[in-house]
Amino acid sequence: MSEEPDDMLMPMLREIRSEIREQLVEMREEFSEISLRLDRLVVGQKTIIQAVMSKFVTGDFEERIFELERKVDSLMKAK
Repeated sequence: MSEEPDDMLMPMLREIRSEIREQLVEMREEFSEISLRLDRLVVGQKTIIQAVMSKFVTGDFEERIFELERKVDSLMKAK
């Protein structure tokens, strides 16, 4: 006759526990990979923000210089 249900319970629970541990390890590895990818995205995002801010600052100065050049030209023509 086959094993009694009481005799099968503990081995089955051990097997289930082992499978859960394996899944947990895999899940942690996947979360670590996702975390690394997110970190790389954040670094890239910061780089883009710095580039855009630099472009705005440079563009603002260029616009001011252009306006000053126009004013100087108009003053030079007025003489």
